[in-house]
Amino acid sequence: MGPIANPVKIGFVLASNSRRPIPSTRIAVLNIFPFLRAANFQPEIVFEPQEVTETPDVSRLAPRLLAEGFKIIFFQKVHGPRAEQLASQLSAAGIGTIYGVCDQVNAGMVAATSATVATSEFLKSLYPPALQCKITVVHDGIERPEIFKTQWETHRGSPRRPLHAVLVTSFALDSLPVLRNPPEWLTVSIVGRYPPSGQLFRRLREVRWKLISQRSWSERVDYMRFLANPRLRCIAWDPAGVYETMRHADIGIIPIDTQPECQPHLPPDWKIKSENRLTMKMSVGLPVVATPIPSYERVIEEGRYGFLAQSRQDWISCLTVLRDPDCRRAIGSQARASVLERYSKEKQAELLIKVLHGLQVGLAAYDTF
Repeated sequence: MGPIANPVKIGFVLASNSRRPIPSTRIAVLNIFPFLRAANFQPEIVFEPQEVTETPDVSRLAPRLLAEGFKIIFFQKVHGPRAEQLASQLSAAGIGTIYGVCDQVNAGMVAATSATVATSEFLKSLYPPALQCKITVVHDGIERPEIFKTQWETHRGSPRRPLHAVLVTSFALDSLPVLRNPPEWLTVSIVGRYPPSGQLFRRLREVRWKLISQRSWSERVDYMRFLANPRLRCIAWDPAGVYETMRHADIGIIPIDTQPECQPHLPPDWKIKSENRLTMKMSVGLPVVATPIPSYERVIEEGRYGFLAQSRQDWISCLTVLRDPDCRRAIGSQARASVLERYSKEKQAELLIKVLHGLQVGLAAYDTF
């Protein structure tokens, strides 16, 4: 056996701080580090902001990255003129560059970097044909596949004994999208960016600011009804608690308000979302009802792995089907089996590593030029 080659140094420019990472930083970068190390890469964080920003000043990084022997630099959602300039400088010096994008179309960064990884086929399809050859789809990997449902409720839900649905979001929602008010046999837990339940003063302060920010009295009344609804519960997200909430739920829901947004020539933000929120719930063994967006339509086989619903009437119809306990269990089990391998961290790391190896081949050719 020949000598083991020195690890290839790959630096990560992050959009959020690793001690307080946003979901995309955690999923697309930090969760992948162990797999990179196992593949003889040496991942290091070379830039992380104190507060979340996708357009930091990275203009002074080039000399350090060159001096420290990095072979590849990964821009995690980071973009803008300074990022494009840095990518061009590094590429000119023979350092491979990767743009990791999850929720926007930025042709400038794709053109400036050696390769791009996008989180969905739909997002990739939005880029110009000339750039398609530079883009590889690497999905968001399921974080906790070992956590899944082992106990199922055997009743159909009623006002006195309701079923429990869970909605996981990265926002502090002030309404339940599409459904607005759940049916009387269902309660909904919204896990999002809310203060922990023990921080009463902070919760009251945020309620006050939400009320002040409402544009009309009718909106304020709707918000107060949302807060007072006994079938709605707002829960602070945390990495362990979110999985426990899902594991004890009966149904997963992802309702999305699909109002058009005024962005000429670009799809609205909701249409570009990755599969992550869907595959996470499916991996737990939940039957899921979701608003049809392109990334979800590729995952859900209607009636087998879950349901897609557009109008409130569609939602009530799909949820009513899932009142059947045998149906919930069968669809949840099939949903879990359908995503475990395809959207695993291991599979996504394998796809990223393939991109990195492709860059290595190009760098070797550059070095011998």
